[in-house]
Amino acid sequence: MLILRGLHSPDLKPVALTIGNFDGVHLGHQALLQQLQQAAQSRGLETSVVIFEPHPREFFTPQQAPTRLTSLREKLEIFRAVGIGRVQVCRFNRAFSQMAAADFIRALHESLAAKFVLIGDDFRFGSGRSGDFALMEKIGEQHGFEVQSMRSVLHESVRISSTAVREALARGSLQVAQRYLGRAYSISGHVEHGNKMGQQLGFPTANIQLRHNRPPLSGIFVVRAKIDGDEWRHGAASLGVRPTVATNGKPVLEVHLLDFAQDIYGRHLHVEFLHKLRDEEKYPDLDALKKQIALDIEQTKQWFKEHHGRQQIPA
Repeated sequence: MLILRGLHSPDLKPVALTIGNFDGVHLGHQALLQQLQQAAQSRGLETSVVIFEPHPREFFTPQQAPTRLTSLREKLEIFRAVGIGRVQVCRFNRAFSQMAAADFIRALHESLAAKFVLIGDDFRFGSGRSGDFALMEKIGEQHGFEVQSMRSVLHESVRISSTAVREALARGSLQVAQRYLGRAYSISGHVEHGNKMGQQLGFPTANIQLRHNRPPLSGIFVVRAKIDGDEWRHGAASLGVRPTVATNGKPVLEVHLLDFAQDIYGRHLHVEFLHKLRDEEKYPDLDALKKQIALDIEQTKQWFKEHHGRQQIPA
């Protein structure tokens, strides 16, 4: 998969493309990508996805922007896994936000050689969000490229969206989020050095560098994890601000892998959240915290015993 910056291409090989933020790459996004691939194959085109970094709402109103479901790296990994040919990562800044909708459409055709464009039926773009499907279709007719829209994907009458996934995660409904995503929710990152508190308590943890300060879920979870793409390992994880041992309010992902004692600092850890055990709590002292962690780990082991081989653990 070729990853390019901006609305520029090293060649003018014609493409079928789609546009969006693709946060979470949920089932609605996946259906869009599948339809794009089918259209590309039938027309002899390469597939291309245009995304924005950061999310426009993060640029305009960072304090009110929705929490991120996926980092840029995670998003690109999913695109690669489903077979997208190239991804155009457009830096969303003041200049880009002021681009007229018509100019954006022409750039897709002239700079990226778009011959087919597929967008969601509610997608808006351009300065002031003035562009929509009707404008895209009109300019497409004028310049000789095809435009199609795709309706929203529903699950039990609920529109699958990044917002719906966030809401499910926020209330701890991991199975609902999994149904919307088509996979378990996950966070990936490199293992970094922490304050070694877990090791002092007898439960060493791998601390994951979070790309954003507001993860979409918090609490204590049953997880499974892969180290550098190796086999799955069972574990328990804490994702939150650690109120008993920290006061800075900065969220941290700490993963305790069961029956594991290797040094994995600097390595890449992919963590899937399978079940929420409880919310974070502040304990009166470290002894009380240690007892609760031991209980969490026992509950984690029991969960895996009860769910071994079941569909709750994604393949």
